[in-house]
Amino acid sequence: MRWILLVLLLLLAGLQYRLWWGEGGRLELLQLRQQAQDSQRENAVLRERNEELSRQVMDLKAGNTVLEQRAREELGLTRDDEVYYQFVDPDKLAPKASEPRP
Repeated sequence: MRWILLVLLLLLAGLQYRLWWGEGGRLELLQLRQQAQDSQRENAVLRERNEELSRQVMDLKAGNTVLEQRAREELGLTRDDEVYYQFVDPDKLAPKASEPRP
């Protein structure tokens, strides 16, 4: 009778090990849940980025305001009736006395 009880306890311990730490067990379930949460967070960030890009595309298709703004900021373009002023720091232009002239 004791042998049967010992065998049953060992069988139960083996099944419990597989349930908690084996393939498809509780530990793997927790890891998969964490991966799913990470993926959901990443998807939310990418979804927001896609929405912003979609808004930019719609703005570019709808009018010239955004296109003009980008041309001004990125390319430094101006309109025909505008005057462009550039302010330069004189310290950056003049060579210092300690620097030899070529």
